[in-house]
Amino acid sequence: MSNKFNGLKKSGKVIALAACCSIIGGGLGAGGTFLGMKHFSDSGAAESVSNTAFDSSAVLTNTANVKSDSLMTAAEVYEKNVNSTVGITTSITTNYFGYQTSAAASGSGFIISDDGYILTNHHVIEGADSITVTAYDGTKYKAELVGSYAANDIAVLKIDAKNLVPVSLGSSDNLKVGDNVVAIGNPLGELTFSLTSGVVSALDREITTNNGTMNLIQTDCAINSGNSGGALFNMYGEVIGITNAKYSSSSSGEASIDNIGFAIPVDQIKNMVSSIIEKGYISKPFIGVSVADVSSEMISYGIPEGAVVKEVTDDSPARKAGLEINDIITKADDTEITNSSNLVSYVRGLEKGKTLNLTVYRSGETKEIKLTVEETQISALESEEEDETEPAAQQQYQQNYRNFFGAFPY
Repeated sequence: MSNKFNGLKKSGKVIALAACCSIIGGGLGAGGTFLGMKHFSDSGAAESVSNTAFDSSAVLTNTANVKSDSLMTAAEVYEKNVNSTVGITTSITTNYFGYQTSAAASGSGFIISDDGYILTNHHVIEGADSITVTAYDGTKYKAELVGSYAANDIAVLKIDAKNLVPVSLGSSDNLKVGDNVVAIGNPLGELTFSLTSGVVSALDREITTNNGTMNLIQTDCAINSGNSGGALFNMYGEVIGITNAKYSSSSSGEASIDNIGFAIPVDQIKNMVSSIIEKGYISKPFIGVSVADVSSEMISYGIPEGAVVKEVTDDSPARKAGLEINDIITKADDTEITNSSNLVSYVRGLEKGKTLNLTVYRSGETKEIKLTVEETQISALESEEEDETEPAAQQQYQQNYRNFFGAFPY
């Protein structure tokens, strides 16, 4: 069940992306990108995938995915993973009122294969002219951007290196509130390879960013500027999240807010990472509906909780199966659906060709509808310039795609 913040006052409090910026020359401000917390939105969010062509035979195949036999101390988790953690520095050139200025941004990342693939946040490398990766032993590498996906805030880098030590990937789906976790990263871009510890404070926090809505892990591990892209580990020494945001106090000097950080669940992005490297595009399951939450007012009148269908795309699996606008999806296979985020999360984990059984409330009756999941592909070769000149038919396709699931097009 999606866990939302409902009681935040409009006092200037924001979720601040945890990238660390500094000025090299000129008048570029370092305000960065901000996130706001709000309810599910029906409006689509623009997608952004960039890519330079890398020839890759596989991804994550060299990553240790076997669960450790025993729990570790924080010190043991650090010792196991600090050599798999990297610092990331980018150079960014910006035109500011007709003047070119240069800025540097710092973040974190972690090694996911022994031949040099690295995972970080999209916002860490966004707009970068050059990317430098620094290993724990001080070795610096020039990194190339393999691909990035703004909506899920992930980016894959490649360095020319062999016999590296990759992290072990765990499962974020197995997390429970109260589980101990640790983060390793480079807060402030200066306090390199720092460890902070805490617990899982909440799961499935629905956070709306300028690139769409994300369901994140909340943790009280200290996460600050420069930690972006670093790993959040369970106590088996496995990566279960990618740190990417924090909640900060308002600029008006109201009560300080401490240790409300967020991380992207690793199970949400494993397939995307593999697809970026192996295929040059992202494959995502697609059923062809835009959904929203059932309002509390409607629920008070006896309408069930669920994901209400706001739009059905022509020629989509949903249209072919007979889904209609205002249908309320209350169950997907054996999973209860109480809001739109539940459905989005469930569909995210499906594969092309899977038969999806939906329980639907329509005009006072309950119906069972079966559909076959299809696939959409987001090219990893498009640039912003290409987007501006793409054919009208392609533009329409992209817009339709963005509408399929509101902020989450699946």
